[in-house]
Amino acid sequence: MTSAKLQDAGQNGGHGALMDAIYRRQKHIYDATRKFYLFGRDRLIADLGCEPGMSVLEIGCGTGRNLALIGRRWPGTQRYGIDISRIMLDQARQKLGDQVRLAQGDAGGFDAAALLGEARFDRITISYALSMIPCWEHALAHAATLLAPGGALHVVDFGDLGGLPGPMRAALRAWLRVFHVSPRGTLVPLAGTLAKAQGLVLEHRRGPLGYYQMAALRRGS
Repeated sequence: MTSAKLQDAGQNGGHGALMDAIYRRQKHIYDATRKFYLFGRDRLIADLGCEPGMSVLEIGCGTGRNLALIGRRWPGTQRYGIDISRIMLDQARQKLGDQVRLAQGDAGGFDAAALLGEARFDRITISYALSMIPCWEHALAHAATLLAPGGALHVVDFGDLGGLPGPMRAALRAWLRVFHVSPRGTLVPLAGTLAKAQGLVLEHRRGPLGYYQMAALRRGS
């Protein structure tokens, strides 16, 4: 699908329609292709530190790839997923069956209790979704409000790409724009502001060459 058609889909039907337009032709190859450039996702999952019975929500769950891995890495967790794309949720339901509660919603202000039957979560993950959410700052702030006491919000996304050679960095940014992906250079400062406002503790790290960045916001018990 051309960039012009993707833009039209977004204008005519909102962000959900845009995401459906992007993924309609990619849904069957999404997991196979993204493993080559969405780095840091498995590290995020390994860092969750879950215990049986904990609730885990993924915002922007896509095909359910991460939720499936979380179930294997952290058995006994209660898993939830939300995504704005109906097409991706259909893929996730095929992958996960009734093991995970899924719902369609906007990351910037969904009602977790109404959609998922759970108001607070022990762990929340956002993996390469903020770079595709127009009002990503609101989405991050909303996610932080959903943390249970002792909970943690884990984020991984594209970084500043500063360690890449200039031409490679420019080419990657141009390619990402085709899919309406924009690396969020102010993710860590914004997370720091949220931490101060909500009494959270921020941890962050920069991936190799600045290709990806990770942030964790932890709420005290």
